[in-house]
Amino acid sequence: MRIDLGHEEAPEIGLIALIDCIFFLLMFFMVATSFRQDEAPKPEKELPVLLPAAQASLEAPGAAAPLVLAIDRQGRVYVDGSRVTVQGLHDVLKREAARNAQRPVRIDGDEQTPYQHIVHVLDLCQFEGFTRISLHTRQ
Repeated sequence: MRIDLGHEEAPEIGLIALIDCIFFLLMFFMVATSFRQDEAPKPEKELPVLLPAAQASLEAPGAAAPLVLAIDRQGRVYVDGSRVTVQGLHDVLKREAARNAQRPVRIDGDEQTPYQHIVHVLDLCQFEGFTRISLHTRQ
């Protein structure tokens, strides 16, 4: 014998409750995030660093005179006071390395010089075989 419990209804999805949940999630994420648009990212080409001054300096007596490489704010390179191009710097370093690769090299960089220019000169010195490289600071 079969018991009739009434007429059966098809199951339904509660759309009202689903819409409420989606609306709640939408509001949560809108409040939790920031709508501030950042400006276009600027590539960092220079470090905002003011080079420190040295408190003391040591100079070894009787040491060979260093080859002085100066770099100004615009990245121009000077060898012993005369301006040279990158190719000229490469030629001078090659000539000096052939004479004496143990000669000390001193790099004088302006405090406003982008660090990339100093690294480029360091790379050229190391490429030519110089190992006694120092950076000059103001006292």
